[in-house]
Amino acid sequence: MSDYRIQGATGEWEVVIGLEVHAQVVSEAKLFSGAATAFGAEPNTQVSLVDAAMPGMLPTPNVECIRQAVRTGLAIDAKINQWSRFDRKNYFYADLPQGYQISQLYHPLVGEGQITVDLPGENGAGATKTIGIERIHVEQDAGKLMHDQHPSFSYVDLNRSGVALMEIVSRPDMRSPEEAGAYVRKLRAILRYVGSCDGNMEQGSMRADVNVSVRKPGEAFGTRTETKNVNSVRFIMAVIEHEARRQVEVIEDGGVVVQETRLYDPDRNETRSLRSKEDAHDYRYFPDPDLLPLELSDAFVEDCRASLPELPDAKRSRYEGELGLSAYNADVLTAEVETARWFEALLAAGKGDAAFAQRASNWVISDLFGALNKLGKGIEDSPVTPAQASSLLGLVADGTLSGTLAKQVFEIMLETGEDPDKIVEERGLKQTSDTGAIEAVIAEIMAANADKVAEYRAGKDKLFGFFVGQTMKAMAGKANPGVVNELLKKALG
Repeated sequence: MSDYRIQGATGEWEVVIGLEVHAQVVSEAKLFSGAATAFGAEPNTQVSLVDAAMPGMLPTPNVECIRQAVRTGLAIDAKINQWSRFDRKNYFYADLPQGYQISQLYHPLVGEGQITVDLPGENGAGATKTIGIERIHVEQDAGKLMHDQHPSFSYVDLNRSGVALMEIVSRPDMRSPEEAGAYVRKLRAILRYVGSCDGNMEQGSMRADVNVSVRKPGEAFGTRTETKNVNSVRFIMAVIEHEARRQVEVIEDGGVVVQETRLYDPDRNETRSLRSKEDAHDYRYFPDPDLLPLELSDAFVEDCRASLPELPDAKRSRYEGELGLSAYNADVLTAEVETARWFEALLAAGKGDAAFAQRASNWVISDLFGALNKLGKGIEDSPVTPAQASSLLGLVADGTLSGTLAKQVFEIMLETGEDPDKIVEERGLKQTSDTGAIEAVIAEIMAANADKVAEYRAGKDKLFGFFVGQTMKAMAGKANPGVVNELLKKALG
């Protein structure tokens, strides 16, 4: 949304945004050791001698972590650097046992790529924007300091020390909080489809450093600040909004924006200064002497490419083009990988043709999502399986169930987990198309409502709905609505 502007005392200001997303790599072991990476373990129970930087310990690259980073690069059409190298980033902090972080500054594993995001437009007309990716490099995570465990001491948990991270660095191509939000959501979806990061921002396995600067439209880039470790899309957007306005006020008050690192306080919805921003030379980067350069074969890269699943854009395009789904339905069903997998399983269990897909997509988005929302469950925890949903839709398609009866059966399925065929058989919920039985009920209703019959025949057409409702009620919703309509028209003349 390039028309986003901050209105200041001296006119409009443009916001320039770049994001550095730290995504924890899905792997059983850390980047340079065999220690486990499971979330939630007791403090300091997943720490090897390498992670604790004991003397004489040498790092050994975890091939799976490298593979996951390459797969991620391929998923965003990025250049894979088949020769890359690890560097030491030197700084001293209590949660960094080595006194340096092994990262990649000069020769990253993944080069330039791009992500295309969808943006809402006026009157619901959407637009797209392509945001450049500068690089993806692989690095170690640091440990975690805890300052609230004791009034006089801080504690350190090294379980996270040495865990593999992908740092995904965007170009400063975003111009509004909405664009940044769309970018992070799309990147998260891709990572989760690929399986290289679980995208769990609440647990810290995906977090962003938010770079913001302001300028008058058309002028050179202003001085940027970096707000560290923001762990939700909503907070990322809030940081941009607050920081842009803060910088405009500083400049318009005659001050100068200082290049610095800041922290976001979500309770106060404000950023505050943490430290002056370091440049690369401050970290004294140099090639890690304990690690040889990474050299990837063509076969390794092609194996990574072959392992990629169908990605969100391709899946959405297929749903629209081959299955005839609406753009809205296709977008909703592909936005989250769990939803896409569930829907794919539903298609596989059913006919899988376009007509079934369209009925199934509408049912998932309206009935299933509505029920799961009331239950507070995600689709991966649905009490109803894709195979059961396919059976339910089949019973509606072949006339066994009306729409009303199908809703009753679905509610029972949610409560009991039983198959729809069993529920229909045991509870007598089958729809009837028996014309004799329906005609008898219609005759009774007409006899009991002779005045309304006369009004209808005198031209009060709206009463037809009354007769339909009375008939369906008398038959406990089990009458075939199509047969009821046909027989009522005939009986009412």
